[in-house]
Amino acid sequence: MEQTHTTHHGAAATPGAQRRVLVVEDDATIVEAISARLRAEGFLVQTATDGPAAVDAAEAWQPDLMVLDVMLPGFDGLEVCRRVQAQRPVPVLMLTARDDETDMLVGLGVGADDYMTKPFSMRELAARVHVLLRRVERAALAAVTPRSGILRLGELEIDHAQRRVRVRAEDVHLTPTEFDLLVCLAGTPRAVLSREQLLAEVWDWADASGTRTVDSHIKALRRKIGAERIRTVHGVGYALETPAP
Repeated sequence: MEQTHTTHHGAAATPGAQRRVLVVEDDATIVEAISARLRAEGFLVQTATDGPAAVDAAEAWQPDLMVLDVMLPGFDGLEVCRRVQAQRPVPVLMLTARDDETDMLVGLGVGADDYMTKPFSMRELAARVHVLLRRVERAALAAVTPRSGILRLGELEIDHAQRRVRVRAEDVHLTPTEFDLLVCLAGTPRAVLSREQLLAEVWDWADASGTRTVDSHIKALRRKIGAERIRTVHGVGYALETPAP
């Protein structure tokens, strides 16, 4: 049975004012805690407690962002993400009860932008929501005033204006987060960027507790552009490999 409600908040001056967040979670305690925190941040909130209800709510309400649990009745959060992203692109923060890297990579593969493993702090969740929405704003601004030119690093080609990536002249589909991560690494080819630097640049997130997020996005990016193109420097971070001059 679909259980949805919409809550409006009058704090127009808050950073999240007028932004719509769809919270999809079947645990009543968790969904209420998330909703309360996001309402306090000034967001408009709607909730759904199963897969079919979530897809229906996303289509009818057109949220700016989804907080989406992986384990749901009806069908799971991965299927919700696939169906919603097929309708229209929307940033997704995936929640998982299992600290399982495979689940995280699958989530990123179907269009999730970030993930958090339960249990998590509501403060961190709110911060991640703000970060994802800021990235959408930056991407929209970049589409209006794009960087000129195409960056070519061997067989890797990054088109900033169209936010497209090609490897050996073949298009590679990247999520917005993966594209921003690649652009960050490509800004200083062969230079090692620490996980903390990447968190600050790509996620606007300064807390080292998020470094696992960087690692999982790097793995997802490697699967798409080729593992050999991103070098791991153990204990430090990552570097984008380029052909020798």
